[in-house]
Amino acid sequence: MKRKEPTPSEDPIYEASSSSTSLHVDEYQGGTETPKENECQVFLSFRGKDTGKGFTDYLYTSLVDAGVRVFREDNELRVGTQIGSELLCTIMQSKISIPIISKNYASSKWCLCELAQMLKCKRSKGQIVLPIFHKVEPSQLRHLTGRWREAVNAHNENSDEMVVKEWEGALKEVGSMLGWESDKIDNGHEGTLVKIVVRKVKSELKELFLLNVPAQLVGIDDHVESIMGNIDGEFNNTSLIGIYGMGGIGKTTLAKALYNKLSGHFEYHSFMADIRETSRRKGIECIQKQLIYDILRSQDEVSNVDEGIGVIKSQFTSKKILVLLDDVDDNTHLNALIGDGRWFKAGSIIIITTRDKRILDEARTIHMYQRNELPLDQSLMLFSRHAFGKDSPLSDYELISCDIVSTTGGLPLALVVIGSLLCGKTKEVWKETLNKLRNAPHRKVQEKLRISYDALDNDEQQIFLDIACFFIGSSKKTPTYMWDSCGFFPRKGIDTLSHMSLIKIDEDGNLMMHDQLRDLGREIVRLENQTKPQKRSRLWIQEAIDVLDSNKGTNKIEALRLDKYGLGRRYTGEQFKKMTNLRFLQVDGVDFIGDFQNFLPELRWLQWKGCPSNFTADNFHPKKLVVLDLSNSAISEDWGGWDPLKMATELKVLNLDECKFLKRTPDLSTFKRLEILHLVLCYNLEELHPSIGKLASLIELDLTDCVSITKLPESIWNLRNLRVLDISGTHITELPDAIGMLAKLQKLSAWVCKLEGVSSNICKLTSLEELSVGYCEKLQELPPSGLTYLPSSLTDLVIAWQGQSLPHLSQLTRLKKLWLFHCHRLECVPELPIGLSELNIARCGKLKALTNLSDLKHLQYFKIWESPSLEGSPDVSNFRRTQMIELGLKESRGFMGSLIFERSPRWFPRPED
Repeated sequence: MKRKEPTPSEDPIYEASSSSTSLHVDEYQGGTETPKENECQVFLSFRGKDTGKGFTDYLYTSLVDAGVRVFREDNELRVGTQIGSELLCTIMQSKISIPIISKNYASSKWCLCELAQMLKCKRSKGQIVLPIFHKVEPSQLRHLTGRWREAVNAHNENSDEMVVKEWEGALKEVGSMLGWESDKIDNGHEGTLVKIVVRKVKSELKELFLLNVPAQLVGIDDHVESIMGNIDGEFNNTSLIGIYGMGGIGKTTLAKALYNKLSGHFEYHSFMADIRETSRRKGIECIQKQLIYDILRSQDEVSNVDEGIGVIKSQFTSKKILVLLDDVDDNTHLNALIGDGRWFKAGSIIIITTRDKRILDEARTIHMYQRNELPLDQSLMLFSRHAFGKDSPLSDYELISCDIVSTTGGLPLALVVIGSLLCGKTKEVWKETLNKLRNAPHRKVQEKLRISYDALDNDEQQIFLDIACFFIGSSKKTPTYMWDSCGFFPRKGIDTLSHMSLIKIDEDGNLMMHDQLRDLGREIVRLENQTKPQKRSRLWIQEAIDVLDSNKGTNKIEALRLDKYGLGRRYTGEQFKKMTNLRFLQVDGVDFIGDFQNFLPELRWLQWKGCPSNFTADNFHPKKLVVLDLSNSAISEDWGGWDPLKMATELKVLNLDECKFLKRTPDLSTFKRLEILHLVLCYNLEELHPSIGKLASLIELDLTDCVSITKLPESIWNLRNLRVLDISGTHITELPDAIGMLAKLQKLSAWVCKLEGVSSNICKLTSLEELSVGYCEKLQELPPSGLTYLPSSLTDLVIAWQGQSLPHLSQLTRLKKLWLFHCHRLECVPELPIGLSELNIARCGKLKALTNLSDLKHLQYFKIWESPSLEGSPDVSNFRRTQMIELGLKESRGFMGSLIFERSPRWFPRPED
């Protein structure tokens, strides 16, 4: 007999919780709010002999498949009778604990310790505890009858009486809690129980799965509720919901808010962002692969669209899913991803955003919703937030603000961009802008956006167009070298573009741009000459190939990008002869042949990934080159291209990542202006040429995962301007005393390497902000002489080691954040810097006091966990009365700019490979 899908009504104890979405306006930020990479969300406590290979294993696998990070440890494999502090900490850090109470659960001291810790966390920090009674009755625990009494009594023989009393109380407490009794759910069918538990866990973790919606939105809630009114509340029928409207109108923001509202009702969900652009660059099969992974949690290989369709049709039919397909501009995309909607289980919901209503008509969308412009009052509020930093205009700007807002037609993007443009400007600029807006036709959005573009000077415009055509999603650091060489003043330009909301810089320093602004930039380039691409300033992909193949290059062309579409092609110098102003060239897997004498005189950027091992071009001398990227190529130290490229004496960036045939770097002495050298994943690189010591301008050297390198050359200590040195993943064993000569070093990373010693001369690194030394198995202690003081430049400090004392801290006047982590032997902390704003102390079991805690007037975050002696100390108790202190209430957070000493403790999560 076919069993039905469990419904909320079958789960009378636990119902899916729903949280209202606090929303307010733009459409720039996307993506999923994901928890920290190694943070445990759910802790499973169970008796391995009873359920380890059955119910628990099924529950664990189902939770992991649903995207939940779960900790489980078979207590049958544990040694000793004392539960480890690491395990207790894992329970404390978890959001949810699930004790699976089976018939022999109470016979395990480890299980009882875990249960007691869970209930402590429930009482002290509100942790969610979801008990499952697996083929046992809760009343037996409440009264401790039968085998439960016998199990508790058995522990009295070799356990402390007070501890056994605590275990007894924990059993009684959990027996009185609401939980699931396995025999009473769907007549004992455990598959149904697992589905209910997974749904409950995901409901409780709902905020961790929500999409990122901007913090300030205007008028979204009413639109969400309007759409919700058209959806089957029982989720019995599949719904296709289409949201359409012009670019920048807020379609994606509305769709994400709706998605967040619905997500708690679905076990399977997926957000496919920017399908139009992603499919163009990577193909629709790439999006199919992401959808398959999101739903099935498996990396199915999809080599073509038809194969992807086959996987989705065959494996999604039993799954009720929530999918958001953002920015669809081609019906073939929908055909490849959702078909007619019948590929999924009834009750599924597919949300589609598009600029073209015809996409939704052809898809036979059940519910269509047009995202209209904001009404005048909401438009004025949104505009004011960006022009004045408040919800309404200044009194003497009220009339002109209303006039400007009325010309934007309620387009959120235009309101944000124009408001940002006018922020801080004079009344005359406001009036001039208003006149321009009145002359721009209401329906021509790009012309309105172009007002901001026209307000830029020439250098800023060039940077804007370069970003729109080539650098969206790229780090701002590398193209800055090219713009600087071209005299574009990039630091000022980037700052201007960012303040005018024409670009955004994400937290990783990458250049981001709204797709409407991207389209504006590319359209500006296209309009330079609509019929003759060779007379435009920038060409990419097919038009670039066409111009090269037909030998129609001109001096108008400044930038050319082929990407992987040039793979296997051969280009002669003659084809570049007329491109005398070419400054940017990006190719992949091509070969240059023939004579390049006096060609490419203005070239600043050459990204030539996958270049062949045989260099055949003659007179290839791009003398003004500042960025050279030869990553993922077959070149060696004897490659024929090195000698001609030595003419590039202005070179600033050299990227040789993944050049796996390199055994030794070439002579780099002619690159006297080089600032960045990357050699990441050069597995066979054994040696750095001594000439590296002559690179006086070098500021960044990255040797990550160069596993064949065992020693740094002596000449490297001559690099007095070096600021970043990364030897993570190498086999380098020592950082000698000469490390102290790198006076400008700001960041030194040595993760997962063979490091055995760190010289005490790191104290001489007066510019050091971040020192990361971790997962180095042979690094047993700090330098034998100890550290008496640390560089005063530190702002964030993390110490994790086994010493009995710490270096002096009071002189660290810039220190804002201090972590003391896993310092088991530490009894006393030196005087703390009074400017400290964040203090986190963890697993410092012997630490008894903080000498000047009351002086920390700027402390905003104070956390103590697994440090019982300190938690009960008088100074902490007094401080707690007047300041904010949290005893294990929040999760640990990592900080950049940190000083880290540790001994690779086994509980510490390793970085991702």
